[in-house]
Amino acid sequence: MCVQYLTTTNADWVKTHFDLDLPSAQAHDVFPTYPGIIVLKSHHTHRIALGPARFGLIPAWAKDDDFGRKTYNARSETVGEKPSYRSAWTKRQYALALADAFYEPCYESGKAVRTKIIQANHEPMAIASIWDTWTEPETGELIVSFSMLTIDASQHTVMNRCHKPGEEKRTVVPLKTELLHDWLNATPESAHALLNLHSIPELTFSE
Repeated sequence: MCVQYLTTTNADWVKTHFDLDLPSAQAHDVFPTYPGIIVLKSHHTHRIALGPARFGLIPAWAKDDDFGRKTYNARSETVGEKPSYRSAWTKRQYALALADAFYEPCYESGKAVRTKIIQANHEPMAIASIWDTWTEPETGELIVSFSMLTIDASQHTVMNRCHKPGEEKRTVVPLKTELLHDWLNATPESAHALLNLHSIPELTFSE
């Protein structure tokens, strides 16, 4: 599971892959309830857009924004069934969270060591996500939020080294660059097909 990641500031990479301009900002660590940059596509206008969204999906029916503190990751196996995510999934509200790295605990030393995970080629990552909107009751502000999808990582040579021994191995799904637009255009059926270890580029631990 991913509770922390580092935003990207690589505007050239974003322009090349999405033809969008990344806002000028300093890279920063994102935790649940913090803002991160996502890319999404409107299936009504077919327009691809980029902007800030809150990490931790808040469904439209949530009573308050604290809901997002526990919905930052969604299991791919049940995302279409869980009330928190079902609407976003079936409405094809698929997004990509842009990151230079994400962090997981590694216990190989016997203790939890915060470990930075990057692409082996050192390029940014676009992590498979879903998004939704929620209206703040008092102000009427429309808040966009997102959750990263996770899959079983027990057979991944890097990600199976993370998490406490005996616990389930999970990983978010950074997508290979040739799959980015497939994800934004996906149906629930094709989205499920993309959520597998073969869709993930080579990853490595970073100092």
